[in-house]
Amino acid sequence: MNFLKKVLGSAPKLEIAIIPSGRLYLARSQNSVKGYSECIFKDAVAVIRRTTTEYHYQLVIQRAFEEGEEQLEDDEADEVFDEYTFLIDEALEFRQFTNEEGATIFAWIDLSGDPGDIFEFVCEDRTDFGAARDFFNVALQCQYERKYSKSSKLASDEDLKQFIYNGRIQSPPSPQTVSRKSSVAVPATPEKKRDQVVPPKPLAPATPGAPSHAMPKDLVVKSVFGFEKAELHIFDPKTGVFILQAEEVSATVKDLGSWKYWLDIEEPEKGWLGFVVTPDINPVFNYEQLCFIFNYYSDDGSASSWLLHFKDADALERFQEILMRALWETLNQQSWVKATEDDRDYVLEAFNNMALDDTPMEDQEEDEDEDEDDFKDAGEQIRSETETYDADEEYDDELGNKNFRGEGKNSQIAVGYKHDRSFVVRGNKLGVFKHTPSNNLEFATTIENLRTPDGKVFSPSKVMLHKEDSTMILQNPNNTHSLFNMDLEYGKIVDEWKIHEDVPITAFTPSKKFSQMTSEPTFVGVSDNSLFRVDPRLSGQKLVDAEHQSYATKSAFTSVATTDSGHLAVASAKGDIRLYDRLGIRAKTQIPALGEAIIGLDVSADGHWILATCKTYLLLIDATIKEGKFAGQLGFQRSFGKDNKPRPKCLQLSPEHVAQMQAETKKPLSFTQGHFNTGLNSKETTIVSSSGPYVITWNLRNVMKGDKTSYTIKRYSDRVTADNFKFGSDKNVIVALPDDVGMVSKKSFQKPTRASIATPVRIFGE
Repeated sequence: MNFLKKVLGSAPKLEIAIIPSGRLYLARSQNSVKGYSECIFKDAVAVIRRTTTEYHYQLVIQRAFEEGEEQLEDDEADEVFDEYTFLIDEALEFRQFTNEEGATIFAWIDLSGDPGDIFEFVCEDRTDFGAARDFFNVALQCQYERKYSKSSKLASDEDLKQFIYNGRIQSPPSPQTVSRKSSVAVPATPEKKRDQVVPPKPLAPATPGAPSHAMPKDLVVKSVFGFEKAELHIFDPKTGVFILQAEEVSATVKDLGSWKYWLDIEEPEKGWLGFVVTPDINPVFNYEQLCFIFNYYSDDGSASSWLLHFKDADALERFQEILMRALWETLNQQSWVKATEDDRDYVLEAFNNMALDDTPMEDQEEDEDEDEDDFKDAGEQIRSETETYDADEEYDDELGNKNFRGEGKNSQIAVGYKHDRSFVVRGNKLGVFKHTPSNNLEFATTIENLRTPDGKVFSPSKVMLHKEDSTMILQNPNNTHSLFNMDLEYGKIVDEWKIHEDVPITAFTPSKKFSQMTSEPTFVGVSDNSLFRVDPRLSGQKLVDAEHQSYATKSAFTSVATTDSGHLAVASAKGDIRLYDRLGIRAKTQIPALGEAIIGLDVSADGHWILATCKTYLLLIDATIKEGKFAGQLGFQRSFGKDNKPRPKCLQLSPEHVAQMQAETKKPLSFTQGHFNTGLNSKETTIVSSSGPYVITWNLRNVMKGDKTSYTIKRYSDRVTADNFKFGSDKNVIVALPDDVGMVSKKSFQKPTRASIATPVRIFGE
C-alpha cells in the first residue's frame, strides 16, 4: 500500500510497531462547546517509533492519502496537518479497550487540549487481535524505558503492569453512532448479508442449574483478548431446543498468563458462566444460525450445553477468532501472532469448512438403493434405518458374546485381514472370534494370562496383527522400550523385541497399508520425537539406524499410519501432521495444528485421504496437491505451495445432537479412533468412530459434497470401548463394549433423532 511506503520509507529502522489501518478521533469532554467527537483522519496509520534520544519513543498517527488526494488538499488549504506526534509517557494514560461493535481502540489524553479531551485510534475490523495486543505491549515497554532509562528486555509482567491505565476503562458511545461535528464524513460500513435463521425466543426461560461464574482466587487476569455481545440460550433436553436465558450478554475472553484463558459470560448486573477455555468445551460455530455452541461443566461434574446467538456474521467471526486463538495458544504454548497468516486462516477455516452447500444430492437416493441391493446380494439381513425396537423385546441379538469373560474390561479390537478372525483385549486375556457367513461373531477361544517370556503377566496397551495374521505384536505399558511377539497358533508370547534403550516406542503400524497380509517382517514405529523402522531379524536392538528420523525438539508424536505404497503420516499431541514419502528423511509436508491433540490416525490406501481423530471432532484432509507444477501429486511426495495447503473438513456432530447426547449420558464428547473401511482393490466410502455409548458412521461421499448431517448412529446401553469395520466391507462394524462384543449391520444404524439418541439397544442376557 502506498501510504505504508510513505510512513516507513524515510526511516524504516525507526518503526518498531504498526497498526496499518484505522481512524483517528478526538473525543471531547461532555462540557466542551466544540462538540462531543470529531473525526480527525478517516484513514490513518498508527506507528510507534524510536527517537534520536535513547529510551524515548513517539506515538505517530499519520493520515493516509488516497491517490490524488494529497495534491488536492495542498491546493485547497494553506496548512493541512497529516501527522500527529506524541511522546510516549505515563502522562498520556495510554489504554486499550474494545467497543460495542468489537473494534479495538487505543486511547490517550490530549495533553495540549481542553481538560477531558481524549484521542482515540479505532482499528479497522480486519486488524488482528494479536497485532493490537502486541502494539499495546510495545507501548508499555516504551513507558518503562522512559521512566527507568534502561532496556525493557528484562522487565517482568509485573514491572509493565504499573503502566496499565487503572481508571474507568469503558468505551464511550461508538464514534460511528453518536452525534458529532466531524471535519470528514465517515460512511457507514454495509453489513455482510448472509442467510440466517434466528432461534425462536420462548416465553419462559429454562432453569440453568447452578453454573459457576466466580474466578478462582489463584487466577489473575493479565489482559483482555476481546469481547462480543450475544444472546444466551441453554439446551433443554426435555423439549430438545435451546431456550433463551438472557437477551444480551458480554462474552469476554481473558488472558490469565502461562497460556491459560478464561471465558466470562455476563450481564451488567449478573454473571452467568465463567470457566477456563479448553478443548473439552467442544466449540461449534454455525454461520447459518449465527451461533456458537459449547459445553459447560458444573463443579459437581454435571454437563450442560449453551448457545450464544450473535447479531451478525461479522460479530460471530470476530468472536471465533478470539476463542480459537485462545484454544490454539493453550495447546501450542506459543503466541498466535507467531503463526503465519496461512496457518491462522487454516485454523479458522477448518471449523467452517463443513458449511459448503446445502443443496440435496441428486444421486443420494440412488446411491442408497445401490447399497441396499448390494446388501441383499450378499445374503445379509437388512434392518431398516427407521425400525423401532419393540418395548417387549428382552434383548437385541446383534451382540451376544459374553462367553469371553474374566476380570477386566474389553479395551481393544484387532480385526484380521488375512483370515476371518477378530481379537479382543480384555485385561491380560485375548479373546478370539470367528466371522461367520451370516456376518456375526462367534466366540472361539480365550488366550489366558498373557505373560512375557520371563513369566511376567501384563495387560497390553497396544496390539497389532502381523505376518499374515499368524502373529500378534503387543506392547506392555510398563516397558515402552520393547515389544512382544505372540505366536497365535500356539497362543503364546515367544519373543521380546528390544527396540532401543534410548527410544521408547509410542505407536507402531505395518510398513504398508496391507503388509499384515504378507510375510513382511518389518514395521514402522514412532517415539516422542522420532520415527523409524523395526526389523525383528536384527540381533540385539531392532531399530534400523539407517531409517531413523529424529528431531531435536519434542515433537510429541502420538500416532502413525501408512499407505499401500508405504508413504507415512505421523500425528502429534500438538495437533500437527507430518507427511513422508519414506523413512529416514524430513517430512515433505507439515499440516498445522488446529487446537486439539490428535489421538488416532488413518489414511486411505492410495494416500488421497487422511483421517485424524481428536477428542471432540475428526479431521478429514485431502492430501492431493491441487495447483501448480506438482498438481495431482500427493503431499507425501511433494511439498504443498505456500498458499495451497490442504484445508481440512471438520467432522462434528450437529450442536443439537451433541447437546442431546450429553444430556442423556452426562458425559462430554470423546471420540474413539476413527477408521475408514478398508479392503484390497476397494475404495474408502465410510468412516466409523464412537463416543460414549454411541457408534457413529459418516458417508464419505456425501461429506465431500457438503452434507453436514450425513451420519448415522446406534446407541448401546454401555460405553463403546472400540470399533472398526470388518475387513473388505463397509457394511458391518465390529463393536466392543466393556463386557460384550459383536458384529452389527451398518443398516441397523439410524438417523439421529431425539428418539434414536435416547433409546439404547439392549444387550443379550440383560
